[in-house]
Amino acid sequence: MAFWTAVLCALLVSILGGLYLLGAFRRRRPMEPPLDKGHIPWLGYALDFRKDSAAFLKKMQRRHGDIFTVLIGGYYFTFLMDPLSFGAIVKAPRAKLDFEAFAVELVSRVFGYHPCKSDHKIIQVSSTKHLMGDGLVVMTQAMMENLQTLMFHNRDSGEERPWQQDGLFHYSYNIVFRAGYLALFGNEPGTGTQSEKKAKERDLMQSEELFDEFRKYDRLFPRLAYAVLPPKDKMEAERLKRLFWKMLSVKNSRAKDNMSGWISDQEQFLAEFGVPEYMRDRFMFMLLWAAQGNTGPSSFWLLLYLMKHPEAMQAVREEVDKVLGEAGQEVKPGSPMVNITRDMLMKTPVLDSAVEETLRLTAGPILIRAVVEDLNLKMANGREYALRKGDRVALFPYVAVQTDPEVHPEPHTFKYNRFLNQDGTKKYFYKNGKKLKYFNMPWGAGTSICPGRFFAINEIKLFVFLMLSYYDLELVNEKEEIPPIDVSRWGFGLMQPTHDVQFKYRLRI
Repeated sequence: MAFWTAVLCALLVSILGGLYLLGAFRRRRPMEPPLDKGHIPWLGYALDFRKDSAAFLKKMQRRHGDIFTVLIGGYYFTFLMDPLSFGAIVKAPRAKLDFEAFAVELVSRVFGYHPCKSDHKIIQVSSTKHLMGDGLVVMTQAMMENLQTLMFHNRDSGEERPWQQDGLFHYSYNIVFRAGYLALFGNEPGTGTQSEKKAKERDLMQSEELFDEFRKYDRLFPRLAYAVLPPKDKMEAERLKRLFWKMLSVKNSRAKDNMSGWISDQEQFLAEFGVPEYMRDRFMFMLLWAAQGNTGPSSFWLLLYLMKHPEAMQAVREEVDKVLGEAGQEVKPGSPMVNITRDMLMKTPVLDSAVEETLRLTAGPILIRAVVEDLNLKMANGREYALRKGDRVALFPYVAVQTDPEVHPEPHTFKYNRFLNQDGTKKYFYKNGKKLKYFNMPWGAGTSICPGRFFAINEIKLFVFLMLSYYDLELVNEKEEIPPIDVSRWGFGLMQPTHDVQFKYRLRI
């Protein structure tokens, strides 16, 4: 009898322990945000969140207000939806709210890289040196030269220049990705006229191959990040990882000419910290995705919005022509290729506003912090809420501010000059009569803000600058609507369309 009593007690303890781990006993404490666990133990709202994060959070906001805690796949996430209160999260010290805990797990899963403690500092130091200030001048020049190689390698052939057709998303992503890769990771070595020509041909072929494989991985990325890939796709993801580790390896990278200081410095720092070479190969893959996974899609959306809004296209074209003229350059038969500098790109307020508006409509990152210790969060309205140690707190700016009609009237309409006053100065934005610091957050914020954002913006602007300067552009079907966003990619930076849009392009000279 005593034996069976012990067995039953052990079974009861196991069941209660399991229910505890599944979150069955979690209750809202005093001062905590509204708690909504859903109806499925442990999973909670994981399926709803995975299906369409934006729609799910809008529903939760209508139900609970501007702050609430939900259960998603075993974790409790507190979402803050009031942009006036974002500073309390963004500026919180890492001793209280830490972004690395979530990042380490994700990076290991999707890139096979196991971060070391110095990674964040290494990336920040290298990015400040090479992707800002004087370093940005060098990187902008390298990006422009590689864009010209890819876009105009047949310009001097003397052949007739007929209309060509392609998917706008494919074309934009292809060109910007490959040019960015070559600017960052370097070019095939070659000396002498013939050798240089062959080296450029190898660059074209190798970067095309890399892009094709990257797009395969890119399509798997959201499900890989959520760890929901079926066995066949999981095998493919592992094959692609190994391929990128090899193609971007330290050994292969060191054999290139013109490797950027941003890449070489970080690799050298990791080596000095004792990170093994095979792990540095994986770090290279992570850098490629971080640098080039979003600029191509951004360029697509910007070019598409301009083509669908003639008044925006005209305004940007006029500004591009004006900047070229002020620099003493002109696009005409027999003239050398234009040389677009960082300084020239700083004189484009209309294009800047169009880029900002494009990112507002298409950037959907989720900013996540781990709650390291129990703390109180003070909202802009004066109310305080308790955040529980072990939970996660998250911001989703796309819903909370980027498409808030009070902040941005007609939030789903593209307005190229939305971020400019009538006199061309930068515009401020307000909510509840208060000036907003965080009114558009495509690059994140605080300690986790994208360190390469200035280079990324220059990549986008250079591509559009050259396209508008040298090409005639037309949509194959001018009445075709702008495609919807692929909602499966919420949370991973720039969104992608559900399908491509066919366009025609032709060199004018």
